[in-house]
Amino acid sequence: MDEQLARQIGERVRFYRTAARQSKVVVAGLAAVSPDYLYQIETGRKMPTISVLAQLATALGVPVGQLLGREIKSPAPQAKAATGDAVYSALTGPLPAPYEPPSLSELRSHIASAWQIWQTSPQRYSKLSVQLPVLITDTELAVRGASPDDRRTAYRYAADLHGLVRTVAKRIGRIDLSLLAADRAVRAAEHADDPLRLAAARWNLTQVLLADGQAHGAEAVTAHAIEALRPEVERGDLDAVALSGALLLIAAVAAARQGRAWTAHDRLRQAEPLAARTGERNTFWTVFGPTNLDMYRVALAVETGHATEGLRLAEQVDHDRSLSIERRVAFLLDQAKGYQQRRDFASALVVLHAAERAAPEDMRYRPSARNAVRAVMHGGRRAVAAEAARLAARVGMPV
Repeated sequence: MDEQLARQIGERVRFYRTAARQSKVVVAGLAAVSPDYLYQIETGRKMPTISVLAQLATALGVPVGQLLGREIKSPAPQAKAATGDAVYSALTGPLPAPYEPPSLSELRSHIASAWQIWQTSPQRYSKLSVQLPVLITDTELAVRGASPDDRRTAYRYAADLHGLVRTVAKRIGRIDLSLLAADRAVRAAEHADDPLRLAAARWNLTQVLLADGQAHGAEAVTAHAIEALRPEVERGDLDAVALSGALLLIAAVAAARQGRAWTAHDRLRQAEPLAARTGERNTFWTVFGPTNLDMYRVALAVETGHATEGLRLAEQVDHDRSLSIERRVAFLLDQAKGYQQRRDFASALVVLHAAERAAPEDMRYRPSARNAVRAVMHGGRRAVAAEAARLAARVGMPV
């Protein structure tokens, strides 16, 4: 028996049965098999025959192919693929001609507006999927067409735009595009000779490196970026202080992922006086301050396997104070992960419902959100698993 295929089919049968709110007894009766046999199919212990698979598909009201395919079809993967393809084409394809880009002042306004959407709108993915490719093209044309006097300004805006592309690409699971955009942000900031934007661009790069499993590389980049910012920090520039703090938070996560928990906690302690100085600050959309620092304490506790401590800390955080919906959702997903570590899937589901209310598109697009829902579906008791399956179906999430 192909154990992997049997397990995949079983997961899909269970998904569609729980989403339809049907018991094993009912579905087994409709498919003319015993409830025990259906249980063995759902747990991957038995490979159903073609005739039984067809009967199950009829009982569940889905095509047979839905039970055989690698992934349950839904609009979400198609939308993700379309967004990723459009961004890829804009980053790498030929520029349209003739094409009149906006003025630099208009470009700055458009990029700031796009960032505002990304950090505040529950529909940020669908809104930016249309805007982002156009902005990429506008920015590239603006850089190429800028006069010598305006070129540094154009590069500053290019660094800002590619930082946005980096985070969107990362959230839809396109690490390749995210890394490309992060590299372009660094290069643009270097051309602009702008130390603060260069620090923000390096912060963006560390985010991709962490997502790609390169914690050591992310830690090296943060150390270099913090050192390069030191003159600005010593001059008392609060934006430089905030960027240093944001980099320290990433450095803490990077250390934790390399098994150096003490170093990770020490870096959070180093960030405390910086957050006290800056207050809530959003320098180049890096969102540093006391609230984000507290959120990272929770994330670090969960990351290092101290779920009980992380959940205790989470109770003390008013996540609505965060300036970014991105961070608010990440905080909720960290809590869900903490509950899953404690095998408290019912509480994890409550938190996932809160994340869905805050940002339904994040539940559809973010890999970490989909993984959290899957964990509840597979680990929770019957009622909890069924509700998680309905959540997955409601957001069009692939399983």
